[in-house]
Amino acid sequence: MNIVLLEPEIPHNTGNIGRTCVATGTTLHLIKPLGFNTDDKSLKRAGLDYWKDIDLKYYDDFENFIQRNPNSHIYMATTKARKTYADVKYEKDCFIMFGKESAGIPEKILLKYKDDCIRIPMLGEYRSLNLSNSVAIILYEALRQNNFDNLVGYGNLHRHSWDEIL
Repeated sequence: MNIVLLEPEIPHNTGNIGRTCVATGTTLHLIKPLGFNTDDKSLKRAGLDYWKDIDLKYYDDFENFIQRNPNSHIYMATTKARKTYADVKYEKDCFIMFGKESAGIPEKILLKYKDDCIRIPMLGEYRSLNLSNSVAIILYEALRQNNFDNLVGYGNLHRHSWDEIL
């Protein structure tokens, strides 16, 4: 799986997302400009000691991302989508993109990918959920659809068997 953050602004969110990516074996793609320095203490604090283990890729802009990942299936997370995140079938190597906290993914990009736009259902009077929460919700649905391959705790407990725990 691949999580893509387009111009993320808040280091705490990116740190939390990085930690989720490490825990799930997911690659994190960051598209510049970033609203923080990747040496930022709050970024690393949110990611704790996991930051060094992230499979992390940087891009100068959206076009650079597309050039380096040709023919990739990209789902665009947006509040403007008709389909929910649970309405699609995620491929193991797909990309799930999220926009910056203050504005989301620009409409000119969304229009190019309108058939692959997805949303998280919520009450209409609220603008959106926190970015790191949104990533976790959608990523775990994509992982669930792929039987949580290679993850501990879904029919493949590596650390303990239930007999040892109970």
